[in-house]
Amino acid sequence: MTVKLLATDLDGTLLRSDNTISDATKDALASAERAGFGVVFVTGRPTRWLWEVADASGYTGVVVAANGAITFDLATEQVLHEHSLTPQTLASVTRTLRDRFPDVYFAVDFGHDFAFEEGYTHDWDINTVLDRQGRPSPIPLPGLLDDMIDRPAAKLLAKVRDAHPDELLASAAELLGDTAYVTRSATSGLLEISASGVTKAAGLARHCQSLGLTAAEVAAVGDMPNDIPMLTWAGRSYAVANAHPSTQQAADEVLTATNDEDAVAGLVAALLREWTE
Repeated sequence: MTVKLLATDLDGTLLRSDNTISDATKDALASAERAGFGVVFVTGRPTRWLWEVADASGYTGVVVAANGAITFDLATEQVLHEHSLTPQTLASVTRTLRDRFPDVYFAVDFGHDFAFEEGYTHDWDINTVLDRQGRPSPIPLPGLLDDMIDRPAAKLLAKVRDAHPDELLASAAELLGDTAYVTRSATSGLLEISASGVTKAAGLARHCQSLGLTAAEVAAVGDMPNDIPMLTWAGRSYAVANAHPSTQQAADEVLTATNDEDAVAGLVAALLREWTE
């Protein structure tokens, strides 16, 4: 069946390693829009980190964010769907992980803001410098875990220093079972935890259903373990050349280009040729 929509991850896939979007990629996205070929961003990023990418790429459609927990319409600035971790689940998961990994530190992402424990180190800027209205973004300060998990959250982050990322993920997934879904997209020992059943695949499937598209009509491309669910759900799947080995194994095809070599731009061009034939 002809592919009618491409679901693309952002960091490590569509974006270059310096977090920029190349002219080739911007042109490819514009060509897809002109041709009526669908593109949707599916990312682990929270909603507050979407505007810079939207402005740089010219993309104004729907984004499946926070690893599937939030579906957000950039054009209307509206949350279309949200599936959060409950305070009860947050308490259970943090307690279970701390019992197993005493040196774990937690952060909680609410989409629009962020909270973290003293001792949690940041691998990137927590907030953009300015919000959508051009106002300075508030700077989160460290706090107590009990105060952070008393309201629903899009994603829980758990960092274990010096842990092997793949071994940490496997251990945490076995430990948590069906209580929550755990994955990773960083190269460090950082776990990303969502409500049970919340994955990029679930968020993408919901969006495609709203468009009247089946999995067979969707292609997906990504680079890290958090992309694997959507790659296995989509009718056709690709991994960029720089992808994690497990992601390459899950994909139908490994592209010859990396994110820094505009892999997604090349993929869009190929799918557009097929679309117009």
